[in-house]
Amino acid sequence: MQNRNVIRFAFTVGGFTMLSRILGMVRDVLTSSLFGTTLAFSAFTVAWRIPNLFRALFGEGALSAAFIPVFQETRQCQGEAAAWGLARRIMSLAGVVLLTIVGLGIIGLTIALHWPGDAIGDRTRTILPLVRIMLPYVFFICMGALAMGVLNTYRLFSISAFTPALLNITWILSVLLVIPVFRPPLRITVLAWTVFVAGAVQLLYLLPPLWRVGWRPRFERDWSNPLVRRVFLLMGPSALGLAVNQVDVLLSSWLAMAAAPWAPSALYYAERLIYLPQGILATSLGVVLLPILSEYAAANRRTDMLDTVQHGLRTLLFVMTPAAIGLLVLATPVVALLFQHGKFDALSTFHTARALRFYAPGLMVFCLAKVFVPAFYALQDTKTPVKVGLCTVAICFTCNVLSVLLLPEEWRHAGLAASTVIAECFNGLTLATLLCRRLGRLPFRAILGTLARALACAALMALAAYYANGFLSTFIAGYYPRLASFSVLPAIVLAALVYLFAARLLRAPELGFVLEALHRKKSPAKVA
Repeated sequence: MQNRNVIRFAFTVGGFTMLSRILGMVRDVLTSSLFGTTLAFSAFTVAWRIPNLFRALFGEGALSAAFIPVFQETRQCQGEAAAWGLARRIMSLAGVVLLTIVGLGIIGLTIALHWPGDAIGDRTRTILPLVRIMLPYVFFICMGALAMGVLNTYRLFSISAFTPALLNITWILSVLLVIPVFRPPLRITVLAWTVFVAGAVQLLYLLPPLWRVGWRPRFERDWSNPLVRRVFLLMGPSALGLAVNQVDVLLSSWLAMAAAPWAPSALYYAERLIYLPQGILATSLGVVLLPILSEYAAANRRTDMLDTVQHGLRTLLFVMTPAAIGLLVLATPVVALLFQHGKFDALSTFHTARALRFYAPGLMVFCLAKVFVPAFYALQDTKTPVKVGLCTVAICFTCNVLSVLLLPEEWRHAGLAASTVIAECFNGLTLATLLCRRLGRLPFRAILGTLARALACAALMALAAYYANGFLSTFIAGYYPRLASFSVLPAIVLAALVYLFAARLLRAPELGFVLEALHRKKSPAKVA
């Protein structure tokens, strides 16, 4: 029963995540029509990396991952009052640290802006004012991430899952209604203020449901409490791992630029398409699993933890395998439909589709960490994922360098994509091995059976998708050449039907997992 609820919660979160990503695509289309690739917008994108970096370290990443298991254990062992006392102490300390960072950052940026022009450069001077405006977003989004973590422990996944969409909604409204009112030199500044407002909107949206589950605002200064120290000790390794990951992202971007001038763009667009199916279930399941596995860990229910992990993994493989094979087969028509217009020409489609084909198999391995990492966090072991992550980064960087040095220019970006898949495969399999040492052996026969069934069904699906797209594209091009790229849409629908029909013929139990989760009508708040 609990496993069905886990998958159902994951699909709920995945629906809101998909909504946010669709809104994000709309947001980017509208923004690009207004700003294009001007220096001003380039400065904005660089400036926005800074608050997002702090969000990864202190908000949705390290701090939340360390706080949720301890909060859940405190609820289980000491009661609600003690748990809320811990939450207020963590929120108070985090608030002070974040406000200090924001305050010092604003002061430092203001001083830097008063230096002579030659000291910081003209391009840097366009970035710093935008950073200064958006820096308070760090406080809003990190405090919001803590609030979302608390709400997730009360099974209010839909509320926290919808929160990221508010950024895109606020952004879209600003681009449509507010920014065009201003003159072009001021528009990028208004966009920066839009991010500031969006952060405040997200935090305010979370306060009423947080109040309903028991939160009461009060500043707590007892930061020497052992539980507080425990949370921040657990946070340390995760923060280190995320910091290393950010360095790896920067190095990979630099290597992509060294590979070919068009390589970073082709990889970026391919990654956007990979993130879409990941958002449906993989990322969402990671969000859902952490509080549930933390509850099991606090009660020392190791068998239930293993059962939930294998159930989630089998469901992910059942969903991600057809997505991987589908993108592998339909890479070119999908890229052409979504992106090929304006300056994104047929050559851009060719490069992006090639990167996408090498990224696509990764959907079957990227999901491994989404299942295994929350299990380690639930056991309050944040060191093991970091150690494995450091090895993963080393493997990825080594493969990236070899790709740039050894492959022809036209294939280097594909090698970079393949390097990511190889490294993540190592990451997932290593985490699985180490988790089995902690909890016991996973039912690998059942997991491999799931993978074999999914691959068999996906092979039939791929044949149907390939030939259907080819036939429809030729047919439509004969009458409406401009609409030929839309042939991929009915091909995708047919592919999904073939996959589901084949899974039904093979009596795949994972299809039952998904259908039962989708059709359950019991309220999440009432499920034990």
